[in-house]
Amino acid sequence: MDFWRHIYDHFDPVAFSIGPFHVHWYGIMYVLALLTALMAAKWFVKHDHYPVDDKTLDAFFIYVEIGVILGARLGYILFYDPHTLWYLTHPWEIFNPFHGGTFTGISGMSYHGAVIGFLIGAWLFAKKSHTSFWMWMDLVAISVPIGYIFGRIGNFLNQGLVGRETDVPWGIYVGSVMRHPSQLYEAFLEGVVVGLILFFYRKRQKFEGELIALYAILYGLARFIAEFWRAPDIQLGFICCGWMTMGQILSLIMIGVGIVAYWLLKKRGAPVRSKAAG
Repeated sequence: MDFWRHIYDHFDPVAFSIGPFHVHWYGIMYVLALLTALMAAKWFVKHDHYPVDDKTLDAFFIYVEIGVILGARLGYILFYDPHTLWYLTHPWEIFNPFHGGTFTGISGMSYHGAVIGFLIGAWLFAKKSHTSFWMWMDLVAISVPIGYIFGRIGNFLNQGLVGRETDVPWGIYVGSVMRHPSQLYEAFLEGVVVGLILFFYRKRQKFEGELIALYAILYGLARFIAEFWRAPDIQLGFICCGWMTMGQILSLIMIGVGIVAYWLLKKRGAPVRSKAAG
């Protein structure tokens, strides 16, 4: 248990280096997250009879990944970074991996920003390929959670998004302060729990778009709960009521959007696996 509590003293977030370039475990886990989500999607396409071939799925993956990267970074700048105005007047610095002539990589990504970028990328692809946007959304809803587990583990290994102070026996030291391993809580709630619910529910899907609407509701709820153990962003603190974080506010919005989307899509009543354009 003592080793666990001091795990960061024994663990280097840099996996290996190639000259001046440092490859972090977070980056490796991010790649694993993408690959496992893609492999899961291929499995669901085959076993749940989605009208999609491998070539089309790979093309969709490229579209949405570009959207995710752009959205995650821009979302962080807009929602979390204290220097938003500076970045908006110096847009070339948003994706600059060099600082002071040293390669530092790009830090600061927003999940909710990634969702927006993903939706834009998916919508553009659906229009271009004349496929159903909501079919793609349902496929993503059941494929993403397993990848999200690796993403949160990556946050843990990178010693980022740390938890709040605690004295629980399984707490870990971050510097000299014992904190909740909140990244692992999020991996469980947002990845395992949400993923299992959708996995077993998917056979009961009643209309196109139902799974993604449920994902928005379930993820928003899981994230809202997990935020009670996660330290608020230091540059923002608590946004509302002396206890609510930015992540919780955005999660409530996500839940609300999911509920409205569920109602509208149910009313629309498009059949499952429709090939019609979204």
